[in-house]
Amino acid sequence: MVAEALPIETPSVEDRLEAVARAHGFAAFGIAHADAAPQTAARLNQWLAEGCHGDMIWMESRAEQRGSPRGLWPEVKSVIALGMSYAPALDPLALADHPGRGRISVYAQGGDYHDVVKRALKAVARWLVAEVQDAEVKVFVDTAPVMEKPLSAAAGLGWQGKHTNLVSRDHGSWLFLGAIYTTLDLAAATPGRDTCGSCSACQDACPTQAFPAPYRLDARRCISYLTIEHNGPIPVALRRGIGNRIYGCDDCLAACPWNKFAETAHAHRAFLPRAELAAPSLSDLLALDDADFRQVFAGSPIKRIGRGRMVRNAAIAAGNSGDVRFVPVLERLTKDESPMVADAAHWALAELAS
Repeated sequence: MVAEALPIETPSVEDRLEAVARAHGFAAFGIAHADAAPQTAARLNQWLAEGCHGDMIWMESRAEQRGSPRGLWPEVKSVIALGMSYAPALDPLALADHPGRGRISVYAQGGDYHDVVKRALKAVARWLVAEVQDAEVKVFVDTAPVMEKPLSAAAGLGWQGKHTNLVSRDHGSWLFLGAIYTTLDLAAATPGRDTCGSCSACQDACPTQAFPAPYRLDARRCISYLTIEHNGPIPVALRRGIGNRIYGCDDCLAACPWNKFAETAHAHRAFLPRAELAAPSLSDLLALDDADFRQVFAGSPIKRIGRGRMVRNAAIAAGNSGDVRFVPVLERLTKDESPMVADAAHWALAELAS
């Protein structure tokens, strides 16, 4: 008797889609229905009403679109959530004891994630449109009114930890998130389960007490917000807490115990740190003019803050350093054409004098 051949099972479009996504550098993949995070809008509106967004007016102006995928695109049925790893090979807090060096957040030490992630998202979306003829898609990374973190949690990539960022069992806190919205009704993944438990490591690590409660962030006290988004003098009461952080802050992320499972082998090569951004000299940063700034930070997400904010941040770091060798350059900066730079220089000189 001849045995009948077993039928060969054809991989689902979801499985093939995941394989394509991983081939384009994504380390995390999941799918959620468009209405999978219904609590997002209410939480966002409460956060905005409390003023926790500071002067990020763009969060407020498109809140209705941001609160739900269908608020942005009524026809969307599924959200494909994707994560690209930038897990660091070295300790993100290693420069804490080197006050003459500026600390740049791990995510900004390599190539601009906007470009890298969006290019890969478009490639995956093109494959889906070619594979499923009636598919319509839109791709988003960071700059659109999309709440990537709750959507990624709904799609099973992880959960929003007490520091409000996504935490992955496999990649820790080091994922760039992107999303593909589609009109296809795809099979959804199981949402991520919160396993923060009683841990408060991220809350305890914050130098400026930016967490009024677990799972709540007041951006107005967050060093990432202050050094990147805030365009003006940084509140005096928060300047000492900034230490030598000149662009962003990794403390709450680095403190998360789940990072011990993050494998640097999964990190995308585009985000490997550039030598000049891994441990920049404060002296060099304080001497930057506009042309120098554009040259040093070309191809980096840092370029968007402009020379004024960078030198302001470096002046505050110099004031926190205790090193009087910064006095001559700070004295010159008190006459800087940027009022926020001059203000930071005056403050730094007073700190060094005391």
